[in-house]
Order: sequence, then C-alpha cells, then structure tokens
Amino acid sequence: MSEIKARELRSLSDSALRTKLGELELELSIERRKVASTGVASKVIKAREIRRTIARINTILNEKGAKS
Repeated sequence: MSEIKARELRSLSDSALRTKLGELELELSIERRKVASTGVASKVIKAREIRRTIARINTILNEKGAKS
C-alpha cells in the first residue's frame, strides 16, 4: 500500500471515504496480527503508514462535517 495524499482523499465523496476507511481498518488489524506473530520491522512501517492514512481520512471527514 502506498501513501495516499490528502489532496486525493479530498476529491472523494463521504461514502467513498468511509468505504476506504473500513478497508484500511481491516488491513491494519491484519498487519497488527502479522507484526505480533513475526515482529518483522518492515511490517511495523506498513502499519504506521496505514494508521497515518486512517488519520488523514478521519481529519478530512471532520473537515467536511460528515456525520457518523
């Protein structure tokens, strides 16, 4: 997964952002299990990128004033 820029995320609709958020949360839980079982540093970096992207999406949703 590559880093998604905020500029790209702002062009998406609220429903598309929520869908992407759900996908990323699922991917993050999978990565956390991989890190816990193996402890490989590269997976830690990937998990960090996913967390940051989730934070970006939540920030953009709050800026748009989207309701949960």
